[in-house]
Amino acid sequence: MIMAVLSFAGTILLFNGMKKVHTYLPTPLLLPIVTSTAILIMVLLLTGTAYQAYMEGGTFISMLLGPAVVALAFPLHDQWDRLKKHILLLAGASFAGTLIGLFSGMYMAILFGMDSEIIRSLMPKSVTAPIAMDIASMIHGIPALAAVYVMVAGISGSMFGPFLMRKLFIRNPIAVGIGYGAASHGVGTARALEYGEQEGAVSSAAMTFSAIFASLLCPHIAALLL
Repeated sequence: MIMAVLSFAGTILLFNGMKKVHTYLPTPLLLPIVTSTAILIMVLLLTGTAYQAYMEGGTFISMLLGPAVVALAFPLHDQWDRLKKHILLLAGASFAGTLIGLFSGMYMAILFGMDSEIIRSLMPKSVTAPIAMDIASMIHGIPALAAVYVMVAGISGSMFGPFLMRKLFIRNPIAVGIGYGAASHGVGTARALEYGEQEGAVSSAAMTFSAIFASLLCPHIAALLL
C-alpha cells in the first residue's frame, strides 16, 4: 500500500515539477514526458525497484488514460462546426498519414533486417497505445513492444514537430493539427493543443481517423507483404 501511494504521488509530483522546469526552459529536450520518464527509469534502476512494484501505484495513473483521451473530445466538440467544413480534407490527409506511418515503420524495420514479429509490432506505432496493442496482437506482433514504439513515435513527434513545422513553413492550423494527430497520436495532440484549440481539435480528429484506418489496413497489409 505504501509503495502504491509513493509511486502514484511521486509520479504526479515529478511530472508537475518537470512541467515547471519546461516552463522556464522551453526546449524540446526538456519536455515533461521525456524528462519525467527518464528520471523515473533512473530512480527505479538506482533503487532496485521492480517494475511490478512501481505499477502498484502506476496502475492508477494508467486508469486515468482513458478519461484523458475522452477529454480530447471537448475541443473537437467546440470546433465541430468548423471541422465539418474540412471533413473530407481531414479524412484524406489522415488516410495518407496513416499509410506513411505504416509503410515507413515497416520498411525501415525490413531495411535493418529485423524479424517479422518486430516488424508487425512496429507497424501500428502512429496510433494511440490501446489500439496499437490490439492491432499488434491481431497481426501476430508483440503488444508490449508495440506500446514502446507508440511512446517513441509520440515523444519524438512532440519533440521535433515544432522544429519541422517551422523549417517547412507549416503554419495553417489544420495542417499543424493533422501532422501531430496522424503521426504522434495523443502525445502529439497534447502538443497541438499548445498551438491553440483549433489545432488541438483537428489533431484529435486526425488521431481518430488514423486509428480507424490503421485498424482496417494493418491486417491486410501484413497478410499481403509479410
